[in-house]
This record gives sequence, structure tokens and C-alpha cells, in this order.
Amino acid sequence: MPGLHEVSQKLIDNISKVIVGKKEVIEFVAVGLMANGHVLLEDVPGLGKTMLARSLARSIHAEFKRLQFTPDLLPSDVTGVSIYNQKTSEFEFKKGPIFANIVLADEINRTTPRTQSALLEAMQEFKVTVDGILRDLPIPFFVIATENPIEFHGTYPLPESQVDRFLMQLGVGYPSHQEEVGILTRNFKESPLETLQSVVSIQEIIEVQEFVTSVSIEEKIVDYIVKIISTTRNLPGDIKLGASPRASLALMRTARALAFLDKRDYVIPDDVKRLAYPVLRHRIILQPRSIVRGLSAQDIVGHILKKVPVPA
Repeated sequence: MPGLHEVSQKLIDNISKVIVGKKEVIEFVAVGLMANGHVLLEDVPGLGKTMLARSLARSIHAEFKRLQFTPDLLPSDVTGVSIYNQKTSEFEFKKGPIFANIVLADEINRTTPRTQSALLEAMQEFKVTVDGILRDLPIPFFVIATENPIEFHGTYPLPESQVDRFLMQLGVGYPSHQEEVGILTRNFKESPLETLQSVVSIQEIIEVQEFVTSVSIEEKIVDYIVKIISTTRNLPGDIKLGASPRASLALMRTARALAFLDKRDYVIPDDVKRLAYPVLRHRIILQPRSIVRGLSAQDIVGHILKKVPVPA
């Protein structure tokens, strides 16, 4: 186990060479990878969302593909297509960019719902169906998607069914004055991403993912998770649609991964509380009148955490 803990720390330290002052965001992205899920980065342009994804890919000796989503992108551009070979008189399947260990879905809300849905099966089942044939994706398979929440012209909002497939939704946030000075200092000559080296192998990531599933979680912590999720469905007035059982599973998986990251083999309530925000805020749909009042999903999650008793 100590060796595996070093794997996660090496990964975080390596990404921190490029991304300045965003330790929690980097840790949560690592948690998403260790929990074998996918992460949605949503924030304004220029804050390093794509750079964070590329830094993660560079840090792992794995196959990386970037999908730049545009309105004219087709599902076959994502999953691949069968092409007729005149020499062999047979159709040959040409794999799309989705067949990679780490996939960056850049500006995912800029493509049509038809193309967005091409990711659904891949993200949930780790398989894709092309021409009626089910094809396995590489292991590990990790999708990092980015989107801009403030620009709506030429965008297609993700449907709830697809947003729910993301284990967590994260925001990067503006850097502080000192952090921005550090960014400029590191980029005097060239981007630190250009010289970033791989520090973790695919096999090490697979071993970490397997170990995370063995992290102990007591029954009272499980009950705490279920109470938090069920409260989102029973909060009258403010919530139109609460979180599903998939959210319960996501909260449990990420809590285990965070416990592992903190070098523990058991989950504590603070793990659940810390992860409730990124796991739940994109899964809660507010009533229109709540939005008018200025409430956000973040506010609702905070209210729920205060309302649900923490197990002793």
C-alpha cells in the first residue's frame, strides 16, 4: 500500500509543476481517476481547464486523445467508422479518438446532442457499439470534459442523463495575485507542459483503482451518504429534481478514493462532506423560483450538509 500512495502523490506533484495554486482541483481530478469515473471541468475561459487535462495525460504513460467538439462533429468522428477495403473486400474498423486511456472532450457543449450522446455508452459501460458490434475501450478509460458556463451562443446544454454520467463537476477559479505571478514566472521562456515527463504507468493506475475498491467504509457512513442523497429528493420548495442512486454510488466511490489519497484505508464523514459539493451540485435541478431568489445548487448542498446529522 505505501508504494501505491506514492503513485498518487507523484501524479499530483507532477501536475502541480504546470498548474499553480489549484491543489484541491488537482486532487479532485486525481480522485476521479482513482475512483474510475469521469470529470467535468466547468469554468470561464483561460483558467487552465485544458492545461490541467493535458498535464494529467502527460503525467501518465498512457494513450491520450483530444476531441475538440464543434457543431459539425459527427458521432462517427468520436467512436470510429468502418471503411471498405477493396484489396481484402472486407470492411475494416478505424478506431475513433474515444479509444484512448485519457480522452479530453474540449468544449463538450459546442456539439449537437446527437454527437454528445456518442459519449454516453462509453462513459457508463466503458464500451461502444459501432455497426452493431460491441467494442471494449482501453483500461483505464478516463474522460475529462470542459465547458464554458457563461457563453450560450452556439452551444447545446448537456442533457441531465449525460451530466449524471460525470462523477464530479469541478470549477478551477481565478488565481490569487501571488499565484498569477507564479504562472507568469513559470512561463518566462516556455510552457512547463512542454518539458513535463511521465511519472506514472498505466499498470500503476489500474492497481490504485483496484485498491480503492477495498478501502473500508462503515455501515453508519453508508447510511450518512444515503441520508444526504435522499434529502435532495425530499427538500420541498427549492429542488425540482433530486439526486439518483448513481449519485450515492459516486459519493461512496469518491470518498474511498479521497481516503486513499489521505493515506487511510477507511472513510470518515469529512471525506463525504468534502466531496458532496463536486459530486452533487450538477445532479440537483432547482425550481425556477429558487433560481430567481438567487439560490444555487451549491447553496442547497451546503444546507443539506448542515441538516443531516453527522455520524459519531
